[in-house]
Order: sequence, then structure tokens, then C-alpha cells
Amino acid sequence: MAAAAVNLVRRAFVARLSAVLRLDDPPWRVALALSVGVFLSCTPFYGLQTVLSLGVATIFRLNKAVTVTGAWLNLPWFAPLVYGFALRIGAFVVPDLQGTDVAAIAERLRTSSSLSAANVIDLLRSVSLALLIGTAAVGVLAGAVTYVAALLLLRRRRAARTRHV
Repeated sequence: MAAAAVNLVRRAFVARLSAVLRLDDPPWRVALALSVGVFLSCTPFYGLQTVLSLGVATIFRLNKAVTVTGAWLNLPWFAPLVYGFALRIGAFVVPDLQGTDVAAIAERLRTSSSLSAANVIDLLRSVSLALLIGTAAVGVLAGAVTYVAALLLLRRRRAARTRHV
């Protein structure tokens, strides 16, 4: 059952990526739209990233489908890694923000069998600035890597396609 679900997600991702590679937009515009989506996927606004990517794509006249595809690259099973890494970076940039210690937060989450809503809100309030800074840094890095990789891949694919025509 789980293998079938993973296979379905993989096929959907490959189909979406193939559609992106066949777009007629210039490679730099497709790569830019994809990288903007990846940047937005790293923001702490989990659940709103698709709406954000549609809004940004509309404002900057980017391809909406490609921008949403980029936003969907941060899959739910990657999110804890992305946000954990972002929180570490943010805590490094903003050390000891209001007494916040990343190790203490991790321990609090590990040992607590159930957090109350007030505890969760307090925890989020104490790490919000570090998380915003960290996700911005991770998003810029991931977006830049995506832009370069997508641009190279698109240019190579287009050059191969024109040679065969």
C-alpha cells in the first residue's frame, strides 16, 4: 500500500517535471519561476505556500504552474529537516533570542507527550524571528541552487531538441 502511494507520487512528480521541461517560455523564466516556488516552499507559512506562490507568480508575471511546482518540492517528509535546519541557522544568526535555546526546544518537544495550545504558541513566539531568518537563508540557498540546476537542465534539453529537429 505504501509502495503504491510512493509510486503514485513519483509518477505525478515526473509528469509535472516533464511538463515543465516542455514549456515554450525562455529557460531563464522557467528556472526563475521554479526557484521562486522553491524559495516560497521554505517559508514558515506551511499550508499557505501554494497560495503565496500563485500570488507572487501573478504579481511578477511568472508561470503559475511552474511556481506552484517549485512550492510543492518541499514535500511533507522533508519539512522537518528544512525547518530544523532553518531554525539552527536562525538561532546562529540571532543567538539567545529571548533565552531561546534550540537544544532546549528540541528536548522540550521530545519529552513532552502532549503540548497544550498555550505551550505551542509560547514556543512559536520564542522562535519566530530565528525561524523567519533561517527559512529566508535556506530559501535563498535552495532557490539559487534550483535556478542554476533548472537553467542548465533546460538549456541542455533545448539544445538537444534543436539538434534533433
